[in-house]
Amino acid sequence: MKILAIDTSAVAAGCAVCEDGVVLAESFLNRKLTHSQTILPMAEDMLKNCQLSLKEIDAFAVAAGPGSFTGLRIGISAVKAMAFAAEKPAAGVSTLLALAYNLVGTRGIICPAMDARCGQVYTAVFRGTETSLERLIEDEAVPVEQIFSQLEEISRAEKLPVWFVGDGAELCFRRWESERPEFDAFLAPAARRFAHASSAALAAEQQKELFRPAVELNPVYLRLPQAEREYQAKLQQK
Repeated sequence: MKILAIDTSAVAAGCAVCEDGVVLAESFLNRKLTHSQTILPMAEDMLKNCQLSLKEIDAFAVAAGPGSFTGLRIGISAVKAMAFAAEKPAAGVSTLLALAYNLVGTRGIICPAMDARCGQVYTAVFRGTETSLERLIEDEAVPVEQIFSQLEEISRAEKLPVWFVGDGAELCFRRWESERPEFDAFLAPAARRFAHASSAALAAEQQKELFRPAVELNPVYLRLPQAEREYQAKLQQK
């Protein structure tokens, strides 16, 4: 099963083609360029370089959130367009699950963390083994201290180290190291710290129930856009 995946959920953008657990091709860009200008040319060049056409792709996958509101819409729109054109199904994959898949094969408590601003992180928690991932906490937008309290409890019970991955990983790791030195923690290697489309493809491949008609793809924001939050705050003040 050949899966073409796209991830534009954060600053880094990427696309990949995977087949039966093997990455056939991947393109990754972490230059703070506009995703709407880069992602489709990246995908086109990648397919050309590995001598594949859209017709040869069996399914599509996209990091559906949480993440940058604009970035999510760009990635989902691109995948919808390609899936419609190819008449193939598409899977919306949790961005946090995809980040955790960057460390699949790592034994420990895996905590993907994305900077959600306003003193919060988008995060979840997974138990990692040599071969799989098991979700322990659902995706959420919470203050750093709240996820730390949950991680401390899990790490103590599981007797396993914590691994931080994602664009908010370094911030969380440094703070954890300072505030909870008695608990082992590690920062994912820089090459695996940011979103990789291949991880979204591999996650979708292992969770085939995620595949749906492309029309059903929708972003998962976890919280309202800032403009809407500010508007509601003003209404409450009145």
